[in-house]
Amino acid sequence: MDEQRIISASATVDAPAETIFELIADPARQPEWDGNNNLSTADSSPRVTAAGDVFNMVLTNGKVRHNHVVEFAQNEVIAWKPADVDQPPAGHLWRWELERLDEARTTVTHTYDWTQLEDEQRLQRARRTTPQMLAASVERLRQLAEDA
Repeated sequence: MDEQRIISASATVDAPAETIFELIADPARQPEWDGNNNLSTADSSPRVTAAGDVFNMVLTNGKVRHNHVVEFAQNEVIAWKPADVDQPPAGHLWRWELERLDEARTTVTHTYDWTQLEDEQRLQRARRTTPQMLAASVERLRQLAEDA
């Protein structure tokens, strides 16, 4: 059986791309929209400004992840690969794409790609990540952006 290792969820948000992007690019705001209920705090990491940045997240289980930003286009796309502290990324990617429909509406797509993940322990968790979890993150992000 072929295993689907790239999943995504999309929605139209009644907010400008700039507003939405700020919620994603600021690590301190990420626990507010995390549909996986996996993020606790941002460990005082600064706002992401470029590919190559690394921001830290504290998970709800207390573990710290260093997130290596691999794609960044202001108000359009941001993606990162998580890693254990002082380790290379494990092989999975979280990506957000924003498509401006007009000045007040944006299509938001959230993707989880674990095609390069090989760690058996992480594979188990990756397999439990569903499009519905990604949709929950998009929905929480929508609510925050539309209320801003």
